[in-house]
Amino acid sequence: MELSKSIQLWYVNAASFILFAILALTGIINWLFIPRGSDIMNKGGFLLSLRHFFRDVHEWTAFLFIIVVIVHLVLHWAYIKTNLKKYGILK
Repeated sequence: MELSKSIQLWYVNAASFILFAILALTGIINWLFIPRGSDIMNKGGFLLSLRHFFRDVHEWTAFLFIIVVIVHLVLHWAYIKTNLKKYGILK
């Protein structure tokens, strides 16, 4: 059973929204709420491991987000190509 293009786009858009929300949340948590600096690096412990955890989640989510954006562009390629031809950028 093949999904219609509109359902595929809905899934891709939902996935990109979820991934973007995770990116924003992990970035804000790591930037604002977990202390930085040599003091935390010397002590180590829970906060250091939490910082590394959120950084890893952030990086992997960014990688998945890039893949979803590429899939989004592939699904919209006919529309993109039509507009590029319409404006004389692509012949």
